[in-house]
Amino acid sequence: MKKSRILAEVCAAVMILSLTGCGGNGDTDSGMNGAVTDSRAEAAQVMTSSTEKQGYGQGVEVDDKNRPVGALDFNRKYGGFDATAIGKEGEKIRLTFDQGYENGYTAQILDTLKEKKVQAIFFVVQDYAERNPELVQRMIDEGHIIGNHSVTHRSMPTLTAAECAEEIKGLNRYIEENFGVTPTLFRPPMGEFSELSLAVTKQCGCETMLWSYAYADWNVDAQPDPAEAMSKLVGAAHEGAIYLLHSVSSTNAKILPDLIDQLRAKGFELY
Repeated sequence: MKKSRILAEVCAAVMILSLTGCGGNGDTDSGMNGAVTDSRAEAAQVMTSSTEKQGYGQGVEVDDKNRPVGALDFNRKYGGFDATAIGKEGEKIRLTFDQGYENGYTAQILDTLKEKKVQAIFFVVQDYAERNPELVQRMIDEGHIIGNHSVTHRSMPTLTAAECAEEIKGLNRYIEENFGVTPTLFRPPMGEFSELSLAVTKQCGCETMLWSYAYADWNVDAQPDPAEAMSKLVGAAHEGAIYLLHSVSSTNAKILPDLIDQLRAKGFELY
C-alpha cells in the first residue's frame, strides 16, 4: 500500500511539473522519498496557488528606516515563493534596469556603471536581446547580471501555468544558447503576478525580484526633471533598496553618475 501511494504521488507530481514545462528541484540521488517530497511540495504549491491577478507597487508609506511598507509586506506574504521586493536590513542598494527596447542610453549607463564600479541587474525581454546582442554581451563582460523579463512581456497572471513557464524558460534558453549564461532572477512584466505565476517561476528555477522604489521614468515624451528625479531617488534611499530604473530614460542616463555619488555620500553601499 505504501509503495502504491508513493508511486501515485510521484505520478501526480510529474504531471503537474510537466504542465509547467519546468523540472523539479529534488535531488534524485537522495532516493525516491526525497525526490517525492520535493516534487510533491512543488506540485502542491502550484495546485493550491491562487490565480487572482495582483498588481505590485511599493506605495508611499515607509517605516522608521525609510523602507516602503508595501515592499516589506510583499516579502512577508510571498517569501515562500522565492519572491522579494526589498533586500534585508543592512544590505547594499541594488540598481536594476528594465530593458524593453533600446533608446540609445544603455551604453552611456554602462559607461557610468563601469566608471563607478557598480554592478547592476538588467532585466531583458527576448526582443531586446535579439536586437542588441552587443549591449547584452557588454553587460555580461563587465560583470553585470542578466535578469529574465520574459519572452514577450505579457501579463503573467493572465496566462496558464504552461504559458507562464514558456515565457520564463523560453527567454532563459535564448540567453543560454546565445550568451552562455543562465538568468536566475525574473521580474514579471508590469509588476503583475498571481500566486500561481510566482509558484511557476520558482519551479522554473528563478527567484522573482520586484523593487522597493520606482518612479515615472519610462515615458520618453515626458521625462522627469533631472533635479526633481534626483531628489526623489536620493530621498527614497534605504538599506536593501532595489531601485527599478528604465534605460530608455534620458534623465536616468544624465543623473546616474551624481545619483551614485550622492547615495554613497549618504553612507549607502551599492553592489
